Amino acid sequence: MASRVTEMLGTRYPVIQGAMGVICNPELVGAVSDAGAFGLLATAFTQEPETVRRQVQATKKLTHKPFGANLFIMNPMSPEFAKVLAEEGVKTVTVSGGSPKTLIPLLRDLGMKIIVVVPTVRVAKGAEALGADAIVAEGAESGGVQGLYGVSTLVLVPAVIDAVKVPVIAAGGIGDSRGYKAALALGAEGVQVGTRFIATKECIAHPLYKKGVVESGDTGTGLVDMGRFRIRALQTKLAVEMIKGEKTPDNIFTPKAMDAAWVKGDLEAGLLPAGQVAGLISTVLSVKEVIEEMIEENQIP
Repeated sequence: MASRVTEMLGTRYPVIQGAMGVICNPELVGAVSDAGAFGLLATAFTQEPETVRRQVQATKKLTHKPFGANLFIMNPMSPEFAKVLAEEGVKTVTVSGGSPKTLIPLLRDLGMKIIVVVPTVRVAKGAEALGADAIVAEGAESGGVQGLYGVSTLVLVPAVIDAVKVPVIAAGGIGDSRGYKAALALGAEGVQVGTRFIATKECIAHPLYKKGVVESGDTGTGLVDMGRFRIRALQTKLAVEMIKGEKTPDNIFTPKAMDAAWVKGDLEAGLLPAGQVAGLISTVLSVKEVIEEMIEENQIP
């Protein structure tokens, strides 16, 4: 099963858990890594470096397997977070949410492996030129932050593979063994999975959030315009009102709002990001069950 991705991550399987904001709790991250994949802490809504340190240390107590973290470029504290991660021995990070031009040199100096999440071929080529060790080609089916020019996973992944020499990891619309196998057929050397891990027992997402994912149909998500970017989210009452222009995005995409909606279940407080793959998810499983179903039926040749 060895690939360039598993060799880089130090994992059994070429599967990365997506960065799902405040619900990337240590229990979830540790369970993903213990199951042979690569757990990922999220820092997009974090405000203090010491919070990152506590999260890393808590995860270390739950697993001895490799795990990483996501650095969200729009968060101005990301350079400080990177230093803390390096001090704590985290060796690989994903970078998303903007141009990695200023962050990559710092990460390189810290001795870290860098995986850049990209929405287009142009951005992928730029990230490789800056020194990215791998690319996550994330199709517009994915949940959360989206650019203004979405490209489907089916088109984006092979286009990026044709354009770069570093390993390419597919993301967007992947939540079971069929999606995993399809990503490999496109030429990807691994997958990044987000929404499927929301509907797991180890995730601290509120039961209403998990219920929304499980009950979502194929048209159960929509794109909400946030101005500089868009967010693919479950079509809750709030999301529909925002899509119709009846509500503005003020105070919707903040740490306080996300915690209230994602963890506490206040569906009027914030959006519930989810990818279109939610339409294929019908049960809340353990992390181990999700990964075993995804991998074992489709062993890499």
